[in-house]
Amino acid sequence: MVKNVLEVDSIQKQFQGKNIISDLYLKCETNDIIGILGRNGSGKSTFLKILFGSVAADFKFVRIDGSSKSKTADLLNEISYLPQDNFIPNLFSVEKAIRLSIAKDKLKHFYEDEMIQTIRNKKIKHLSSGQLRYLEIKLILNKETKFVLLDEPYNGLSPIMIEKVNTLIIENSNAKGIIITDHNYENVIKVSNRLALMKEGKMYHLKDKSELVTRGYLKSEMI
Repeated sequence: MVKNVLEVDSIQKQFQGKNIISDLYLKCETNDIIGILGRNGSGKSTFLKILFGSVAADFKFVRIDGSSKSKTADLLNEISYLPQDNFIPNLFSVEKAIRLSIAKDKLKHFYEDEMIQTIRNKKIKHLSSGQLRYLEIKLILNKETKFVLLDEPYNGLSPIMIEKVNTLIIENSNAKGIIITDHNYENVIKVSNRLALMKEGKMYHLKDKSELVTRGYLKSEMI
């Protein structure tokens, strides 16, 4: 299988004269699950939005498989993005949301998921927060893109559903590169094969999870 490569370099973003992100670099390949950790306000979500193109940067350089991507439209077929907030309209049925997102030849496999079967005939507005989040994550992971950005995927999920989501993430990393950020650091560490820490707008690429302690993000007893 051909490995796809996403490189993002020299991202800079200021807000009201303050550096939100400064000269950030990240490389993500097929099979990567990169966990980005950091405290509130460190720039994690802003970075994902800039990478996806929903927030403008003062400067950014994005390259996929050696080809420069300067326009947001160039990224839509390459990168999928799960925002923190729910994105499926409440008036939709679950089946409509699935039909609009999943290719016809993949629908049968998509519906084989036990969790999806239990909500298949419901309206979006009748789903629990956990059921809706699970559906959104599965839809995003199944888009025909090379890379996936997941912003706070564990929000509102029970421990059982978190395990199901972790399984989905690992399975989809066989064909995609995945970048995930969440305050649930334990599961980010658990599911990721690479870790990075954002602090004051800068990104630190970690050799080992113990660096989360030495860089002041976690206490030693938390790992």
